[in-house]
Formats: sequence, C-alpha cells, structure tokens
Amino acid sequence: MLAEIKGLNEECGIFGIWGHEDAARLTYYGLHSLQHRGQEGAGIVAAHNGSLSGHKGLGLVTDVFQSGTLDALKGAAAIGHVRYSTAGGGGYENVQPLLFRSQTGAMALAHNGNLTNAIELKLALEGQGSIFQTTSDTEVFAHLIRRSQAPTFVEQMKEALSQIEGAFAFLLLTEKALYAALDPHGFRPLSLGRLGSAYVVASETCAFDVIGATYEREVAPGELLIISREGVRSERFASRQPRSICSMEYIYFARPDSHVDGINVHTARKNLGKRLALEAPADADIVTGVPDSSISVAIGYAEASGIPYELGLIKNRYVGRTFIQPSQALREQGVKMKLSPVRGVVAGKRVVMVDDSIVRGTTSRRIVSMLREAGAVEVHVRISAPPITHPCFYGIDTSSKEELIAANRTVEEIRRLIGADSLAFISQEGMLEAIGRPDVSPQRGQCLACFTGQYPTRLGQAARPCLTMK
Repeated sequence: MLAEIKGLNEECGIFGIWGHEDAARLTYYGLHSLQHRGQEGAGIVAAHNGSLSGHKGLGLVTDVFQSGTLDALKGAAAIGHVRYSTAGGGGYENVQPLLFRSQTGAMALAHNGNLTNAIELKLALEGQGSIFQTTSDTEVFAHLIRRSQAPTFVEQMKEALSQIEGAFAFLLLTEKALYAALDPHGFRPLSLGRLGSAYVVASETCAFDVIGATYEREVAPGELLIISREGVRSERFASRQPRSICSMEYIYFARPDSHVDGINVHTARKNLGKRLALEAPADADIVTGVPDSSISVAIGYAEASGIPYELGLIKNRYVGRTFIQPSQALREQGVKMKLSPVRGVVAGKRVVMVDDSIVRGTTSRRIVSMLREAGAVEVHVRISAPPITHPCFYGIDTSSKEELIAANRTVEEIRRLIGADSLAFISQEGMLEAIGRPDVSPQRGQCLACFTGQYPTRLGQAARPCLTMK
C-alpha cells in the first residue's frame, strides 16, 4: 500500500554475496528484488584482487546501474544497498554502501536500521578528533571499528558492535571476508543462503529466489558471521535478548513471497485478514485491498467473511514517490495519481476497504473519498495493524507523535476524519495470533513499540526528532 504516502517507510535493504565470480551482477538482481525497501538510492561495492571498488547513486536500482556499470565491478564478493532516508539523511553522500580506505585496508559498510545512541557516540568521537563525511548513523560504526585497539579485525568489530544500541543489520566487506551482524534484539530480518559454493546474505529471502539461491537459516540476534575462503564462522558479540522483530515487517514492509524468521509473509497477511473478519465483520457486497501489501489481507478477509474479493483499486506503478511532495495538496494529488478506483466494480456497492495501517489519516481519507466518487454507497475500512500511537526509533520513518492520527483520538474520531461508514483495527492479541510466531513470550517475539510506547531498548537522544541523524 502507499502506507500513508508520508509517514511509514522502511529505510533500506541489504544484500551480500561471497564466492561467486559474478558477484556484482548477482547483487544487482538481489537489490532489484529488495527495491520495495528503499527507492531513493542504491549502491554496490565489489572485492577484486585485494581491493574494493564501488558505484552508487540516487534513484532506483535500474537508474543507478546503467549499461556497462556492472562490468567495471569485478570480483567474487560484493555487498549492495537500497536506501530510503529518514529525517535529514538524504543526499548522495549518504547512499550506501559507504566505502572507507586507510593504510590498514579498505572496508565497505551497508546498514539496515537505526542506531538510537548514534548522536551521543558521534559527539564523543568528534571530541576525540573524528571527522564525519556523512550525516548517516552508519558512519559512526566505521569510526568505532577504526578506533578500536583490539588485536584482530573481528575483535575490533565485536568491540564496536558492543557500543552501539538500537536496530541494526550490518554487512561489512573487506578484501578478505564478508561480515554480517544483527542487533541483540533482532529488530530487522537478515537471512543466510547458499548458491552452489557461494554464500549469500540478504534482508529478505525473496532476494535468494531471484538468483536461485537456497535458504540456509536466519542470522541470530547478537550474532556475527564471518564468511571467507574458509567457509562460515559464527561468533557472538552480545548475549541474545528477547526477540523484538518489527511487527510491520509482517504487516507491510516485507514482500509477500518472503519468509521472515520462518513465517511466510503472504500466509501471515491472509491470517490477519481472516482474524480481522472475525473481529470486525461488515455487512457489505465486496472486499478490496489497497495495493500492494493489503491484497493478501483482503483475500483473507474475503475468505473468512464470505464476501467476494474484487479488484476495486488499481495502482499506477509508473508514478514516483509522491510522499516527498512539499505540500499536503500535492501529496493528496499524488494519491490520486498512484491509485485509481475501478468504477465498474465499486459503483453501487457497499465496499470493505482493507488496508495495512493508518498513520496520518490523509491517505485513508483520500481513498475513501475516491471510492465514494466512483459510486460506492458505503465504505467500511478495516486495518490489519493496531492503531499506531507512538513513533518508531528503530529504522522506520513514522511521523512524530503529534502527527500520528491515533495518538490522541478514538477510533470513532478517526472514522469521522477519514469519512468512512465504519472503521475497525485488528486487536493486538489478534495480530500476534494471526502472524503465528512460535515465540512463547507475551509479545510473541515482536516489537510492539509503535502500538504500545514500550520500547525494548534505551532511546538516548534518538527520541528528539530534531537531532535524528538519518
């Protein structure tokens, strides 16, 4: 879905491969399958003959890597990144992977997530003489590695990893190895795969499918993988904390054909729709989903309710990212450009409009209005996430609490604001049961902070929006 045009956007996707002669080209294909995770910039760094070289730019993967670009990125190892920037983090210099060179060797770094203590660390590092070239919190990690006095590079990485807080899935490439690390709470997904004798690491398993790789396992929270000519070695840099994987990965961010920590995303979303139909039935003629992430939910709702599913909304896939438009009027016009109601389907019908979330409410209001303009006699809105009442500091660009429509309003007040005939959100318990993670904790191993305000980690200065680095 458009997920509120402005207000709910995943930061990035990462992909790495070690031990394949066409590493950069395979990374290109992997990034293409992760394009939904970031559309503002892309980059690839490859290792060849003891050196690293890279190419990056603003725009989509296909825009950044034109004909011949990949031919220059030779080598049997590579990492890549697709980026969506949050507050203050746009610009070419922040496009990853970040490539660092020194007398002790080069390294490239790609990161998915957000470091909640990055500002504190940056201030301390600058006090010690560090000079930063970007406004990305990712660069903080590189400085911590280089300042470590530990005897080996692995120990330097582990020391640096122990100092950072928040959500992070890192890929780091040197001339000698590919490293993958996941934060102790496991906020972000990260998986290990195989392609013949080569090893692959990616944010989502759909990136394995596109290159013909097979899934091996998840990277564990607090784990550091070292992939080299000797194979894969696993070490721990921190004790495993209670798992807190982002709930929105299942609800919105991940592609339906991905598996996130063993759960198929399409199946989870269908189950969300079925549970939503039980919790919030509607007397209606058709069910339609807001493309793309809500389609699976709408199918589940239709199956459980017995109301037929119809393609009531069409997404124009050739329109740019309208949520960055500078005015609310232009953003709302962008919604109309991106989505079109199918008049012949919705005219004269009572419609259940299934969506994944309501953040600011402006997009929901516009879609409800479009359905009515197309002839829908009733519009009943059903949401497959609980109300989002608190901002996220772990790598999702949610608005400040003041902008979140559910932060200080009742469901009935939201219904009136978006103009729906009825509105219902799935319950937190229903969401957890529908996704079906086997974790026995009350949170089922998911982060619920944006719904509850109970953050799994210390926030530090990350809770001050004007200082957020990304």
